[in-house]
Amino acid sequence: MDPEDIKKDDVANQLKLVNASVKELTEKALPAAENALKEAKKAGDLSEKTKNDVDKLLTDLNTQRDLQNQLATQLGEAEQMFARLGNNGSQAPARNRAGDLVIVDEAMIEFSKNVSAGRRLAIDMPRNALTSFAVNPVDGSTKIITNPNQRLTVRDLLAPGDTESNAVAYLREMLFTNAAAPVAENTTKPYSEITFEEVLSGVKTIAHLMKVAKQTLDDLPQLRSIINGRLLNGLKRVEDTQLLFGSGVGNNLHGIYTQATAFANPSTKTTPSNSLDVMRLAMLQVTLAELSATGHVMHDIDWTDIELIKDANTKGYLFSNPFGTLEARLWGLPVAQTNQAGMLDNFLTGSFADAAQIFDREDANVVVSTENADDFEKNMVSIRAEERLALAVYRPQAFVKGSLTVGP
Repeated sequence: MDPEDIKKDDVANQLKLVNASVKELTEKALPAAENALKEAKKAGDLSEKTKNDVDKLLTDLNTQRDLQNQLATQLGEAEQMFARLGNNGSQAPARNRAGDLVIVDEAMIEFSKNVSAGRRLAIDMPRNALTSFAVNPVDGSTKIITNPNQRLTVRDLLAPGDTESNAVAYLREMLFTNAAAPVAENTTKPYSEITFEEVLSGVKTIAHLMKVAKQTLDDLPQLRSIINGRLLNGLKRVEDTQLLFGSGVGNNLHGIYTQATAFANPSTKTTPSNSLDVMRLAMLQVTLAELSATGHVMHDIDWTDIELIKDANTKGYLFSNPFGTLEARLWGLPVAQTNQAGMLDNFLTGSFADAAQIFDREDANVVVSTENADDFEKNMVSIRAEERLALAVYRPQAFVKGSLTVGP
């Protein structure tokens, strides 16, 4: 049995014994106190023996209660630790990013010890090694669990998927005519109509490489930092750009913002007076398209402006806590922040979990090679990271884009 399990069981057993002792002493203390009170009323004072017996009983009871509290605290701490443990009692490992997986790969370790000309090493890794979070799509029932100091990307809002083809064919809903109505017996039922458009979304490749000194392979933690800090983040930035603004032409994805419906106030009773009103009305526009909004995308500057809104009287922040670590949320939905120039003063909201989906063609991979160009001559090594993916937007009407600026 694991030592932590033994410790937890020992504390639990001790607590049971102490609980029984406290119960027993309490049952003795109550009659003793009553008898002492009767004796005091009858004789006007307590005998030395009665006083000593009651004092000892109460002292023992207080001692056991203190021990009871200590053991209960220890058991609580042990249970919290146990809850954080997994895999037969071992500490559940934090999700590894691409660089972490590369440096512990046995082939990579061997490669770093014997670097020579013409050698090349490819390391496959799971898809979530190149994402911000190990989470499922935001569908209202799935809680987003984030790592410290990391934030949502556009990918994190979308439903995940896989494909083994070089293109993904799907039907995009263009129009739905709902003819449902009450009907009498033995009469013809009305037909509802859905108009579809067949779409073929090609798998696109996002990749880049960089050169590092051969000596970097002797320092695997440095190699990990380069992969995570440069190669990985570089892919994520371009992926965000493609998922939002891809033109659909050539080697570009057909981005969500590109296909989204322009914001048009759906309410006849409310006129937006600020950016928060606009976002809420955009959510309503998504709802009227028969789907519910599951997230927003905003520029870093625009989200910061919202976080800095203060109460006119108390001067306190209305939507943020300067000392807290709350995730970015607006109107109850997660906010993916981006520094894409095209998002400044603009927004995108929609049903990311239901109306769009990413299809990954293959697991992400990192390739380390000494055979690129003049690597051998200059004692350099080339590292390449790439991903292949396709994007399907099933309901463009379920995404709303527009300006956060409200006119006079």
